[in-house]
Amino acid sequence: MTCKGLHSASIESGSTSPLYEEAADHVSHCSHCRRLLKALSPSEAGAQPSSASLDQIATMLATDLRPVRPIAAKKYTFITLVAIVVGVVALSVARMGALAIPVMSSLQTYAILGSLAVSIGLSAYSLVNQIVPGSRHRISPRLLPLTVSIFLMLLIAVAFPFRPEPDFWTRSWSCIRVGTIIGVLAALPLWLVLRRGAILSPAITGTAIGFFAGLAALTTLEIHCPNIQASHVLVGHLGVVILCAVTGLLLGTTVEGRLKGFLSSNFSGGACE
Repeated sequence: MTCKGLHSASIESGSTSPLYEEAADHVSHCSHCRRLLKALSPSEAGAQPSSASLDQIATMLATDLRPVRPIAAKKYTFITLVAIVVGVVALSVARMGALAIPVMSSLQTYAILGSLAVSIGLSAYSLVNQIVPGSRHRISPRLLPLTVSIFLMLLIAVAFPFRPEPDFWTRSWSCIRVGTIIGVLAALPLWLVLRRGAILSPAITGTAIGFFAGLAALTTLEIHCPNIQASHVLVGHLGVVILCAVTGLLLGTTVEGRLKGFLSSNFSGGACE
């Protein structure tokens, strides 16, 4: 009997099953396996809480219980999120006009709008998984906003020309201001949908919501703004996405800090004694 064989036998038969002679002989000579079996063996029952304590705990748990709606199927949530972004972009462009499309070449139009469509799809998929506990993430929700931002930054730098521009900051600020308003308009319905799920990390999900709303603003600006100078697009357009994501991070971090403080004050060891 080897250590590996004993490990396999313990998993198959259970740590509480009696050991046969060969295994018992191995355990008597192997301190590592003795410690393993001791760790796997059920510990002795300690002091049990009184019935009064159990009743008090049950009463505390039942105080705030209320029926909740089940989480919607992922595909419906995904479609809803994409529909919100498409609706915000369509309404904004209808109001402001699609002035950038005639200015861009076909290659530039397909490259930037196609990349934004893929980015919106990936972000929506990530958000859906973040509100459904136990979901698998093909791309880490911590890295997705950064990865997409870097990709869009490189695409803009390659697809659009860099030229000197008078009143650079004034024009960029004009687009940032308009884009921020669009991002806020997109974030509100997004939050109404996503709050129905189970948000386990407000900081990460807040960043993702802000980033997703920022993509709606960026898409609108890429269709509307005729200024396709690369520096302007990077600062005045893509800057809105970064601003929205950072705002979402700050709000999510604030909420997460308050939740941790609430749990610490109400469920600390001293409060349960």
